Amino acid sequence: MKTALLFAGQGAQYVGMGKDLMEKFDSAKEWFNCANRILNYDLASICFNGPEDVLTKTENAQPGIFLVSWIAFDLLKKHAPDLKYDATAGLSLGEITALTAAGAMQFGDALNLVHKRGKFMQMACDATSGGMCAVIGLDADKIKAVCDECGVEIANINCPGQIVISGEKEKLQKAADALKSAGAKRVLPLQVAGAYHSRLMASAQPLLAEVLKSMTISEPAVQVISNVTARPYENAGSIPSTLVRQVTSTVRWEESMRYLLSQGFTRFIELGPGTVLSGFLKRIDPGVTILNISDVPSFEKTIAALK
Repeated sequence: MKTALLFAGQGAQYVGMGKDLMEKFDSAKEWFNCANRILNYDLASICFNGPEDVLTKTENAQPGIFLVSWIAFDLLKKHAPDLKYDATAGLSLGEITALTAAGAMQFGDALNLVHKRGKFMQMACDATSGGMCAVIGLDADKIKAVCDECGVEIANINCPGQIVISGEKEKLQKAADALKSAGAKRVLPLQVAGAYHSRLMASAQPLLAEVLKSMTISEPAVQVISNVTARPYENAGSIPSTLVRQVTSTVRWEESMRYLLSQGFTRFIELGPGTVLSGFLKRIDPGVTILNISDVPSFEKTIAALK
């Protein structure tokens, strides 16, 4: 059975995430303390206590999700030591977690990168007036045509029947009306700070590139699927430029999962807060085995299943 590990992206955060793992496992507590020292602020308290508007800030949500996902990965390795996995993938910021789990980055470097990425993206959000909408029940070609006509972009292709669009708020409203007229079942505005994975994030790219320049990046030990190409990274040298491109590119999640399925992967383990990626995967292929670790009950269930 070929296994792939999947790592959560922004939007998966919730107040209280990781708290029961920290209370049950000393290693989880150590990771939270380690992250607080690296970032020089109390990220653990924000994860556990919020308030929600503080946790939702991009500069907190991104490192918080990365940290809880990393702890879930660490617990999986410790408690299922015989588990072999052959690929990792992550949604947006989760791709950095996937690269770290594959050994391409060190934990401290990756946590710093995610924190700064969140700050740079928050700055881009503050400098523009953007938003995002989930489009339910309309095929990609029709959505693309409306986006081109209205001057907005496809941000995420998540699974059959769910695509997210991104752009300036006025143009987004125009696109939403046009998509409803074109037959979309629903067009739902998302509670986000800005237009992620669109040209409105371009100001974050040179700043992110500078941070990546100073990092040591190694060859991944397993395949890591890129959001930009929906294929594995070819080598460590391609990682920095692709992560910079990813900030304004479409997240090709459904295509990434279909690539793994075509390569014979039949078991997927989602690591980090929530079960959003598990939900997408069920829509893509309901026949695969899907496990997850986001809290103590899901940890116990997954470890029992693996044993």
